[in-house]
Amino acid sequence: MALSADAPSDEFPFELEAVRQIETIEFAPVTVLVGDNGTGKSTIVEALAIVAEFNAEGGGRNLRFATRSTHSALHEHLVPRWKKRPAWGWFLRAETFYGMASHIARDNELGEVFPDLHEESHGESFLDLAHERFQQPGFYVLDEPEAALSMQGQMILARLVSGSTTAGAQFVIATHSPFLMAYPQAAIYDLTATGIERTAFDDLSAVALWRRFLDDPVVYYERLLGDD
Repeated sequence: MALSADAPSDEFPFELEAVRQIETIEFAPVTVLVGDNGTGKSTIVEALAIVAEFNAEGGGRNLRFATRSTHSALHEHLVPRWKKRPAWGWFLRAETFYGMASHIARDNELGEVFPDLHEESHGESFLDLAHERFQQPGFYVLDEPEAALSMQGQMILARLVSGSTTAGAQFVIATHSPFLMAYPQAAIYDLTATGIERTAFDDLSAVALWRRFLDDPVVYYERLLGDD
């Protein structure tokens, strides 16, 4: 994946260093994008999904809906380098999941092939959709799936990812979850204000922060809040 030569350099999101260095990402069967808010994780996975011809607010190539156009122009300047263009895939994002579920519920034809995603909790419906759509080889883009999932739910998702990649699927996941960051053999890329760096799980700053917190939550909060 590369930026086209005519990509602007002085407007969002092209001024982000991670976007400028997007060509350094080498996609593995599971690629995990990690980073603080505002570093470009969701912007990049959103653009990847659109380039793969998935709906910008979540869905596949045939499920189309829009509530509000908020995606960036990055996809217009991405040059994909597919070894083999995927015939199937899905873009699953927690942020717009409710809108997608509502669109499916309003469409009688879609309602016949999808579970009723409003009849369960956010996490349960999220996993039901993953069970329905992730069972075959394809390209799957997930934007912060942990927002909908408990730890147990993330464990179920990891098993789904494992089964799908064994069958030949490829996943790109933007996440703040240390559990998902630790997925075995995943290629982990740490996005910061200075760019993108492939990083080992144990070297991630997010992992170090969580470890310090879990070692002693009370002391951590005392130091964090001080006299407040």
